[in-house]
Amino acid sequence: MSTPAFGLSKTKLSAESLAEFACDVRAGLRKPQKELHSKYLYDELGSALFEAITHLPEYGLTRADERLLCAHAAEIADLAGAPVSVIELGSGMGRKTRSILSALRPSNRELRYFPIDVSAEALARCERELADVADVHPRRQSYLDGLAGAAAERRPGEALLLLFLGSTIGNFERPCALEFLRDLRRWLKAGDALLVGADLVKDLGRMLVAYDDPTGVTAGFNLNLLGRINRELGANFELRNFEHLACWSERERRIEMHLRARSDQRVFIAACGLEVRFRAGETIWTESSHKFVPAEMFAMAAESGFQVEAQWVDQEWPFVESYWTAR
Repeated sequence: MSTPAFGLSKTKLSAESLAEFACDVRAGLRKPQKELHSKYLYDELGSALFEAITHLPEYGLTRADERLLCAHAAEIADLAGAPVSVIELGSGMGRKTRSILSALRPSNRELRYFPIDVSAEALARCERELADVADVHPRRQSYLDGLAGAAAERRPGEALLLLFLGSTIGNFERPCALEFLRDLRRWLKAGDALLVGADLVKDLGRMLVAYDDPTGVTAGFNLNLLGRINRELGANFELRNFEHLACWSERERRIEMHLRARSDQRVFIAACGLEVRFRAGETIWTESSHKFVPAEMFAMAAESGFQVEAQWVDQEWPFVESYWTAR
């Protein structure tokens, strides 16, 4: 799960984005193992629900990420040097980034920060709340499009510090994660840096309850995806006929989130021109959250054109922050 009040989405999709959404839903629900892309969990309501999840006592990932960033901000700033611009993929409201920007500011008086996110509301808050520590240039784009645009504004002699926090890398299948990291490397020059967070393998019970909290916030977050399809694609999912499911794959080292049909049923999705049949017990796979071991970060760096300069692990909630430089 990654960053961005209950209510309808405040941000309407463009016709092009709506067509892509419909196409992805049609393709995913026609697969033998039905699935929906995790990026669609994050409409305005989904982002608000995820923000609530980060405050739950069972979900320690976000707090571990913040503790490491606060504790090691000065070291990160020393490694990054000056002059440097900061680019963050999936910034949300930029809450975790303040400590890094504050540490960088003394040696970078004209520090620029490029938060990249799909949520206009989150970017607006980010710009307001971090304007005192950096010159904020928000970009409402996909990761790679936003990175390309921000990298094009590099000043002569300036390095880039790219932030990919919160274990968002864990939402990619492992081969796709490597390919994505290689894509990031193509936009960076030798000596530019990537700070990447990753959640670590820990006690199974502790991992499972983080994705299936007793108050049901994560269940609501997951079920909202069906509500979003109803609202934006004219479907007739009855949310009470589905239940949230979190399970662990030992072979893949990942938590999987599914929506499981409680009964046999049919659903019609108008924008897709599609009727979908569900058997009782059949699931829709909505998200994967891969977990890592610290040594794995060294291998991933080497395979994608980086080298690890520093690594910090939170002991309260096993989580790693790794500082890589582009070779």
